[in-house]
Parts: sequence; structure tokens; C-alpha cells
Amino acid sequence: MSSFKDKIDKSNLPKHIAIIMDGNGRWATERGYDRIFGHHEGVTSVREITEAAAEIGIGYLTLYAFSTENWSRPQTEVDALMELLIDTIENETPTLNKNNVRLMAIGDLSRLPGNAGQKLNRCIDQTSANTGLALVLALSYSSRWEITTALKNICKEIKSDKLNIEDINDELISNYLTTKNIPDPDLLIRTSGEQRISNFLLWQIAYTELYFTKTHWPAFRKENFFQAIFEFQKRERRFGK
Repeated sequence: MSSFKDKIDKSNLPKHIAIIMDGNGRWATERGYDRIFGHHEGVTSVREITEAAAEIGIGYLTLYAFSTENWSRPQTEVDALMELLIDTIENETPTLNKNNVRLMAIGDLSRLPGNAGQKLNRCIDQTSANTGLALVLALSYSSRWEITTALKNICKEIKSDKLNIEDINDELISNYLTTKNIPDPDLLIRTSGEQRISNFLLWQIAYTELYFTKTHWPAFRKENFFQAIFEFQKRERRFGK
């Protein structure tokens, strides 16, 4: 049986794929486990999809790992997620280096607990020289927070006479976002059947192709990922023209 990987046109790959990794909790409760078990299983999917993206030559992979809204979840779940984040980042750093993957992060990282922030920054530093896939973790991220912060910073620059109102355009706003050095996504994947964006990269996905699948994130594997890319390549992108 042939794989979707064999059907992919390697000359027409999306440069940047973003994923809303949804369904960890539902996957776990459907199987009689607590939600934290689903998050642990979701790490396996992160590892597989990162490997798959690196295998075929994707430039950027952004994973929506923790939103600003997630801070309002029960404290026990937040604490467990942060602990899982710390352990995963630390354990995966050697593998990222082995596979020439560079780690990046976007979001209000100042809200991360000290230990998590330190280990995240250490991994970013230790993988910074890698030239393959850029794995971008969206942590304590929301698009409204990002755009609001960008507007505040632009206003400060205008107030201090470093910018004029006439300077404001699409490019300038993009340069004040946390993704200023990252190309806009070509493809956005959301798992678990929900068909909404959930405050993720709202500015950046103006012309992004959206792909929704009912598969929960812990069950999302390489073949699912390759299928999403195959479906993406069948679409005609006109960018509003």
C-alpha cells in the first residue's frame, strides 16, 4: 500500500506548516484516562510530526503548544503541562541537534515559570546553529495578545518620534509581531474535528490554506501529516488575485 509521502510533489512543498494540536484531553477521556495522559501521548505525535517535516524538507513547523487562555485551566493541569514541557524540551534537545532542527519560541514567554523558561532558552541556544527545520513552539501565545503588544510598541515609537503614522503598513506591522523572522504559514492543520482558529496567528494566516481533520492529536501520525500536505498541493492558491 502506497503512502501519501510517495504522492507528495517535493518541488511544491509548503515552506511553513502551523498546527493547532487539539484533542489530547478528549482522546484520553474517551479511553478512560485523565487528561494529563493525553498530553503525554501528544508528545509522541510532536516527535513524529517533527521528524516527518524534517524528512521531506519543510522549512518551518509551528506548533500551538500553550495558549494564553490555557492559563485559566485547572492549576493541576497547568502545573502538569509545564512539567511535561520542561522534561520534553530537556530530553529532546540531543535529538533536535542530531536531526539539525533549530528550536524557536513565540508568545508571552515572560509568563512561563522560571525553570521552564530557563530550559527553553537553553535548548534554543543549543540548537541555534542548526540549519534544517525550524521548530517553532507557540507558548503562552494568543494572536490578540501579539497584535495588541505590536500596536503598543508602534505607538511608543511614534511617541518618541522614531516612526511616523504614515510609516504604518502591512510590512511594518508584521515586523513588530513575534513572528517577524518567520514566513507566514502556507498550511494550517487543526486536529480533533473543531473548525475554528482559536486566536492563533490571525494576522499571519490571511492567505493560508486550512485543513481540518477529526483525528485527535495523540493519534495524528506521519501518514496523517503527509495526507494533509497532499491535499494542500491539490488546491489552487490565488492569494486574493
